[in-house]
Order: sequence, then C-alpha cells, then structure tokens
Amino acid sequence: MNSPRKKTLGLTDLALFSFCAIFVLDTIAASAKIGPSSIGWWLVTAVLYLLPYGLISAELGSAFPAQGGLSVWARKAFGERFAARTTWLYWVNVALWMPSVYVLFAGMLSSLFFPEMPLWTQVLVAICMSWLTVLVNICSLRVAKWVPNLGAVAKLVVVLAVIAAAVKTVLSGKGLANELSFGAMLPSFDAGLAFLPVIVYNFSGFELMSSAAGEMKNPRRDVPLAVIISGLCIAGLYILASGALLAVIPMEDLSIVSGITDMLRAVFAQSGFGTAVVDVIGMFALFTFFANMVTWTLGANRVALEAAKSGELPHVFASEFGTQGTPLGAGILTGLVSTGVLLAYACFAGSAADLFWSLFSFSSIIFLLPYVLLFPVFLKLRLSHGEVARPYRVPGPAWLQWLACGIAELFLLQSIVFFIWSPDKAFEWSTVGPLLIGVAATLLIGEALIRCRKGAAAVAPALATQE
Repeated sequence: MNSPRKKTLGLTDLALFSFCAIFVLDTIAASAKIGPSSIGWWLVTAVLYLLPYGLISAELGSAFPAQGGLSVWARKAFGERFAARTTWLYWVNVALWMPSVYVLFAGMLSSLFFPEMPLWTQVLVAICMSWLTVLVNICSLRVAKWVPNLGAVAKLVVVLAVIAAAVKTVLSGKGLANELSFGAMLPSFDAGLAFLPVIVYNFSGFELMSSAAGEMKNPRRDVPLAVIISGLCIAGLYILASGALLAVIPMEDLSIVSGITDMLRAVFAQSGFGTAVVDVIGMFALFTFFANMVTWTLGANRVALEAAKSGELPHVFASEFGTQGTPLGAGILTGLVSTGVLLAYACFAGSAADLFWSLFSFSSIIFLLPYVLLFPVFLKLRLSHGEVARPYRVPGPAWLQWLACGIAELFLLQSIVFFIWSPDKAFEWSTVGPLLIGVAATLLIGEALIRCRKGAAAVAPALATQE
C-alpha cells in the first residue's frame, strides 16, 4: 500500500534543493584546470546547454508533476522499457558518483586536519560517509530537506570566501597567478579541454527536484520559478569561483582534490586566527559534499522507488521505511554499491587524486547518459502529449527548440567522449579499457535487472489511475 505523502516542499525549498544539487564545490577546481579559457567555456556552455536544458526541465516538471520525475516523463514518451533503462542509469550513476565525492571529502579532511592520513584510512572515511548518507536518505523529507537547505547556505559561505580570497589577492598588489585578460578567457582548444566535460556535468540536475513532485505544495507554479532563480545563481557563482581560483593559484599547481583549501590557506592562513578561519570554512566545504550526496540520493532513490512500484525495476527497490514512505531498499543498495566501488578502485589507485579522477570519470559517463535521453523525451512529449496543459512552456518556434536540443545533445556526447579519452593524451587501452568495461558492465547489469523485473502487470491499473 502506498504511504500518503505530505506536501512539504515550497518554492524556497525547491530553489535551495536545486542549488545544492547542481552547484558542487568538489569539481570547481577540476573545471578551473582548463585555465583562464574556462571562463569563456562556462559562458558558452551556459547559453548553449544550461539555458535549453533548464527551460526544458521547467516545462516537463510543471506539465507532468508526478512523483518520479524523469522516469515518469520517459515512460509517457517511449514506454516502460525505455523508462526502466533511464531510471536504472539515473539511480546507479548516483551510487557510482558517491565514492568519488567522499574520496574528495576524505582528501580535504586529510588536508585540513590529518596531513599524513593513509589512502586506506581515507577510503574507510568515505565508506562511513556513504552509510551516513543512506541513513539520512530514509528519514522523512520533512526532516531530510534541511540537509540540502543548510548545504546551499554552506556553499554560499565557501564560495564567498573563495571570491574574498581573490579580491584580497588583487588588492594586495601581488598580481594574478594566471593571465585573466579578455583574450585569455576566450574559449580555446588546448590541453585543458580534457576538463571541459566537468562544466557540462556541473550544469546538470534541474530535473532532480521533480522526482519528489508528489511532495511539493504547488509544483506547476514553483518548479519553473525554482529553475530560473537557482539557474541564474548557479551560473554566476560557477564563473566567479573559477575565476577566483585562477586569480590566486597557478594553473600548474592547482590540485583537483584540495584546490579550494590550498587557495584559502595561501591567502588567509598567515596567522593563528587566519588558520582557524580557514579550518572553519573547510568544515563548511566538507558539509557541502555531504549535503550534495544527500540531495542526489533523496531524488535518485525516489525515482528508483517509483519505478520499482510500477514494475520497471526489481521489487527490492520498492522497499519503503516504515510509514515514512522513504526509499529503504534503494538507499541500502546505494550504500552497498558505493562501498564495493570504493574497495575495488582503491586496490588500483596510487593516490587520492588518482582515485578521485578514476571514480569521477566512470560515474560521470553513467551520469550523462540519462541526459542524452532527456531531450528526445521532451521533443516526443511535445508531439504526443501536446494537449496537456503547460503552466510553463519553452518559448520560440519548433525549429528553434529542435536546434537547441541538438546542440545540447552535442555538448553531452562530446563530454562523454572526453571523459573516456582525453584529447591532450595518447589513446591508451590501459586507461580507456577499464572505463569502457565498467560502463558496459553497468549497462548489462541494468538490462539483466530490467528483464528480471516482476509485478508490472499487477500494478498497471494503479499506475494508470495515478497518471
């Protein structure tokens, strides 16, 4: 029996939820590794990818505000099997992404307080954080929503500190660590292009809030407004934060694991008080990593829960915690996958940075695959469900929307290719092979689970009633 869902999410919650999900501190340093041209790439990607993607998410979220979000949209557009594949990729990418985030968490914790922390101790910390995330995930949304809400505030504190550090550097007359002239900030195709997919990755996640549409107070009004408000803040702060890092740290010295804490120490840790301030800001940054994973598991596990109830995924994903209606089965599976991936990859990694990038590249490929499917879903629903009222509608003629979707698809496809093979390096099977094998194994496991699913026929009448 489905548990009744309380309407607990308002506009402020949705805007903070989206901001916390999409604005991720853990990859700002990686995007800044592109160099000064990252500023230009942020702007280009914001216009050609973020803008159409955000507007499309707003239309779908307001027109089809059903619990399950992307899974529901995919089912309406292309049927149950297509929806099941989309849901599997959407759920498993979070389970695979969690290890890389908590490896970064452990690396920053080590940089701040335990400089000699061994790699395997960092792995143990990451495993503990994974299961803490699962614990919060099965709490009621009325309680759990405060983690992303506070996480959004913590992210603002950290990014403002990063910007303040850059301003202090400029005012001190020390000069900029990298050239930030107009010419240098124009998009360029150089060695830093390897990190360009990180920008596309950092702009994705607006549809996540619609996974909890059944718990929103007024989704048809609030979803579009939340997309617009959070989207403007996210784009602006990403650009400012990347520029701030490049103003203080030379590109060749920028660490993708500890770049933010290195910057804050270089600028503020000139006294005991300054060091204490850096440590406090670092703790805020650590909390944002936790908040980010809580936010994504809250959404992705709800998508998997609803898909399992409709028979698209195995019944274990449909297990709920008590009368809360929260995704117990999907949450526990997330923790198990994260733990297994951490242990497996740690056996081959030489350092935290190697472990982070290996895990991040693998999970990001899986992460982007559902977005490749999102744009065809939008176009199909425009054709097949044109009669559905759309409180918000993407403006412009049909040809412009097809063109925008096509360009956004190209951004996604090049990102997937660059995560597999870096254009500034020779093609090496020793690097590419494990990634391709991991992606293929993930897809095959998903196909096996979908084929083994049970109970779809039994719940079909209930599903039809819900829709």
